[in-house]
Amino acid sequence: MKLAELIVQYVAFRRNLGEKFERDAKLLQSFARMIGETVAISEVQAGQVKAFLDGSGPITRFWHMKYTALRGFYRYATSRGYIAGSPLPTILPKEPERFVPYIYSVEDLRRLLDGTARYQKQRIQMEPHTFRTILLTLYGAALREGECLSLELCDVDLRESLLIIRDTKFYKSRLVPLGCDLHEALLKYAELRAAAGHSQGENAPLFVTKAGERIPADLLRRAFRRLRKQTGVSRGDDARYQPRLHDLRHSAAVHRLTAWYREGKDVQRLLPLLSTYLGHAGIGGTQHYLTMTADLLQQASDRFASYVFSEVIHG
Repeated sequence: MKLAELIVQYVAFRRNLGEKFERDAKLLQSFARMIGETVAISEVQAGQVKAFLDGSGPITRFWHMKYTALRGFYRYATSRGYIAGSPLPTILPKEPERFVPYIYSVEDLRRLLDGTARYQKQRIQMEPHTFRTILLTLYGAALREGECLSLELCDVDLRESLLIIRDTKFYKSRLVPLGCDLHEALLKYAELRAAAGHSQGENAPLFVTKAGERIPADLLRRAFRRLRKQTGVSRGDDARYQPRLHDLRHSAAVHRLTAWYREGKDVQRLLPLLSTYLGHAGIGGTQHYLTMTADLLQQASDRFASYVFSEVIHG
């Protein structure tokens, strides 16, 4: 059996089980291209597998993603007698530390928003007010980039102050209520958008370029990298990555949790509400998602100290 043919068979098998199986399918297809699509599964050598896993850079979490995809595939191949054993390595490198998102401070956010008016002097495809409103929406509604850029006019109910987020990462739709500031920003943007003569059809994209087209994710990311550099918003630790657009969503979640601690709210009871707001499949995703900042840890510590002191006094 040829490697590429067996991968097609395996992918179909996993999808017949009801799995989406997109990421692993792409990794396995990449593996087949590297090895050679006409090569038999029995001819694949351990050294070739290792070369695919190692790639050309340092070991990252991507190594383990590739390994997991190949492990499932080779279990399938051996269980059906296509090969006698797996060429996967038996000793795995230590998994790198989990990526720590950057949590923007209030000052960071202010600098980024103020900087949108002057982030690029040359002719650009995206209006500064559009850029600013996108950043406000990413943070104010804690949206993923794709969710924000996929918004259409019919998804924005400014009368009811709601956003409709359709068919998201976990194939669910949700309603996201708008805070007062974001509601006002979207009202103003809608007026400017209409004055520019862009389509008012219900299926027209909300955020558009100067030409009235949907803003591509790459354009937004490039603009944000320029903005971040020009406003001097950067990490002060040894992390490999500089602050990202997606960290606006992390920041919104952490800031909300911190505010609940400060207000003395029952955070454990409210966490499922935050999970629903963020569009997570379950509360576990939200617990993993939130980064424990120094401020958040202090709030939790203060709450615990208050609880213990109260128990001592009244015990």
